[in-house]
Amino acid sequence: MQTQRWRVLAGALAGAACLSLGMARADETFPSRPLTIINPWAAGSSTDVMARALAEEMHKQLGQSVVVMPREGGSGVIGMNALAQSASDGLTMAFTPMTPITIQPNYVKGLKLNPDAVQPLCGVTENILGVSVRADSPYRTVRELVAAAKEKPLSYGSPGPNSAPFLAMDQLERDQKLKLTHVPYKGDAGSLQELLAGRLDFVSSIAASAAPQVRAGKLRLLAVTSERRHPAFPEVPTFKELGMAVQEDSFAGLFTPRGVPEPVLAKLDAACAAAAKSQLVQQVAQRGDQVVFYQGRKQWEQRIRDEYRKQGEA
Repeated sequence: MQTQRWRVLAGALAGAACLSLGMARADETFPSRPLTIINPWAAGSSTDVMARALAEEMHKQLGQSVVVMPREGGSGVIGMNALAQSASDGLTMAFTPMTPITIQPNYVKGLKLNPDAVQPLCGVTENILGVSVRADSPYRTVRELVAAAKEKPLSYGSPGPNSAPFLAMDQLERDQKLKLTHVPYKGDAGSLQELLAGRLDFVSSIAASAAPQVRAGKLRLLAVTSERRHPAFPEVPTFKELGMAVQEDSFAGLFTPRGVPEPVLAKLDAACAAAAKSQLVQQVAQRGDQVVFYQGRKQWEQRIRDEYRKQGEA
């Protein structure tokens, strides 16, 4: 009997040793094939541009090509569902704002997405959100826009129901007792085009998406929803500075499926950290009016869980 127990124990130890050796070999050989970064948002969006910069830099770190694959729709849900169903080999990632993991599951019944459905890998940028109007709009400040909205319904565009820009306007409606007409789009580009065409009163979007038209003098950025002002637009106030209870923070980062081996996750996180510090990513962020805000795996996962809980309580 004692001999049998020793055989079982020896077998277990051997199995553990093999598993450890297998994980070490997985770390040494990973990646053996090209990688994919899913972009759950519109092609050409600020998320797409940053995903491509990350792909280029991570290629240098990992020694394999990294391809960006668009899977837009459902405010990021379609692409993140595709990620959750991918193989847990570390070869498939997704780059997205927190929205489809922290917001959508709390507002849309039946979604299988949540912080346990995917593995947060690293945070890369802060997407500061803002409200924009046409340059010839009669509303030159948020206070003027709010005053007008109390007199008549105003229409605005966003990247879709339950997106962070939409939720920021939901906060504005509640705080200022407004009734706005929401027109959803698949991304920022569509709503900004409609604003320029004069078919919307204003747009709630990532500030970076509106920035080129703001600099061209075609749009005016009235306020941002972040805790601090956008470094590229220091003259634009936050809603909090204006005495309005509106703050919607939006951070974006990389995710993998659950179950990716720990050594592979560590290698991907290290590649992400190096990419975030790279000259290319810093330049792309600066050109696109994005803010690089790297967060390691543990910090990023904690932020995702905290935000998910916050949205659930809201």
